[in-house]
Amino acid sequence: MISFNSPQTTVDAAASDSAMVDATRRLILNPQTAHYGDLDGPSRELVKKTIAFFEGKGLDKILDDDHERAWYQDFLDFSRDAGLFATFLTPAGYGQGDCRWDTFRNCAINEVLGFYGLSYWYTWQVTILGLGPIWMSDNEELKGRAAAYLRQGEIFAFGLSEKEHGADIYASDMSLTPLADGSYRADGGKYYIGNANQAALVSTFGKFSDSGEYVFFAVSSRHASYELVKNVINSQNYVAEYALNSYPLTRADILAEGRQAWDMALNTVNVGKFNLGWASIGICSHAFHEALNHAANRRLFDHYVTDFVHVKQLFLDAYARLAAMKLFALRAIDYMRCAGPDDRRYLLFSPMVKMKVTTQGEEVINALWDVIAARGFEKDMYFEMAARDIRALPKLEGTVHVNMALIIKFMANYFFKPGSYPQTPRQTRPVNDDFLFRQGPTKGLGKTRFHDYRKVYGRVDLPNVNVFKKQIQVLKLFLVAGKPGKEQVKDFDFLLNLGELFTLVVYGQLILENMELLGIDRRVIEQIFDVMIRDFSKFALQLYTKPGTTIIQRMLLKRMIRRPVADHERAEAVWTTYVFAMKGEYEMNR
Repeated sequence: MISFNSPQTTVDAAASDSAMVDATRRLILNPQTAHYGDLDGPSRELVKKTIAFFEGKGLDKILDDDHERAWYQDFLDFSRDAGLFATFLTPAGYGQGDCRWDTFRNCAINEVLGFYGLSYWYTWQVTILGLGPIWMSDNEELKGRAAAYLRQGEIFAFGLSEKEHGADIYASDMSLTPLADGSYRADGGKYYIGNANQAALVSTFGKFSDSGEYVFFAVSSRHASYELVKNVINSQNYVAEYALNSYPLTRADILAEGRQAWDMALNTVNVGKFNLGWASIGICSHAFHEALNHAANRRLFDHYVTDFVHVKQLFLDAYARLAAMKLFALRAIDYMRCAGPDDRRYLLFSPMVKMKVTTQGEEVINALWDVIAARGFEKDMYFEMAARDIRALPKLEGTVHVNMALIIKFMANYFFKPGSYPQTPRQTRPVNDDFLFRQGPTKGLGKTRFHDYRKVYGRVDLPNVNVFKKQIQVLKLFLVAGKPGKEQVKDFDFLLNLGELFTLVVYGQLILENMELLGIDRRVIEQIFDVMIRDFSKFALQLYTKPGTTIIQRMLLKRMIRRPVADHERAEAVWTTYVFAMKGEYEMNR
């Protein structure tokens, strides 16, 4: 037996510490050093080839294309030649070689594309949405066509929203009229549809004109009866208004009808909105490198900017938020990939990646912008593009409010009716995610159960985590003793703030799970919970100040307002080991 003080123990501890530091440092993407060791060889090479494309293109050209609103044909040509979209977005059985739909490796590309520019991510994202109804359908002919188009380097579009109704698909005006010969005629318009200028297939949602039943069908943007009205935004992307004018269709073009079409729309969004948080992580990672390099090399009043106490705090908070975004989103992948008819926990975690991670991305950019100030507006900076684009992500694939309304439905079961599940390991295996395309009915959310959050929190004994656990206990008491009344339930602002408190609990749970799985430095976790305690207190205070809160509610909300445990030595260690250590590590090729 090796004694505690033996030299071997010291060596083992040092090796363990080194592995912990390395694992923690890898949380923030550096494309020039990322090794993607968890990916299989061909996938790793394709991700690295994508990075090489952008590094070869250079930041100046990326920014110039952005300013000139140039269509990104060079990226689409690269994707075609490298087989990027075809390999990553063709499910197993419809392609050859390494083709599969693998959420783990897809998120690697999500992050990389966001890192270099949201426009590149957007054409990938909209292709994913356009493919969703096709891969979910029973139409094997259309699946074969889609796979062939992907091999040819084509892109796809998702025709759901409309100008007058937005994403209110109950009110769709797109109509499909049955004709006497068994064919159909489609008429109507769609609005805010990415890729609709060049999509080989546009998966389009509408209603039958005679029965009013929902229907999903596929059209081509190149057909004479497809009218490309205009690009509705000022961007490299083409986000179209299009109209179908007596567009002819046959049964071969129908993807789904009735309830199946409705479920197909929502289930596609379940898959697609998960990607938005990863785009936000990519944007924030690039902006962090750029902001730190600028601040660490700029002297004001005979000091480097990073010497100022308030600047260090801004960077620490931004780093903690970004690390938390990555830890949560990584863990959420595992629940997406292990999902099945009896395990639908992803229905909570997926909208949180869309809603919580993207809004945290805004907070990261806000903090960095406070550091670099006017430099963030300059046209030769990636940051100028990031500060604009980070705002888009919480507003796509359903607003924050829509996703929060969904999340709140799970709150009672999460806190009071936990289910029993086996331990969920990391899901990095190179396999096809079959269930994502056969999710089934979208009703019955109230039956979804979650593993007991208390067991996860109970395994961790850290000062700030313990403070946060006390906040959770009071929140749970609030839901019983201070249960919202009828008028408060109608007040969505009240529910939104209550939902923010709930999501922080879920957020912390998955972060702690990944702390254990990935071997993350506990000091970084403590810094993350320092931020989360302050956020929890902020939302509790906002609820406290609402005019309709009761005496009991106000008493409980005051008890939720807590101070993090101050530890200057810990904060300095995080600053030195992880934050300031990134200085000069990455600067994009010009």
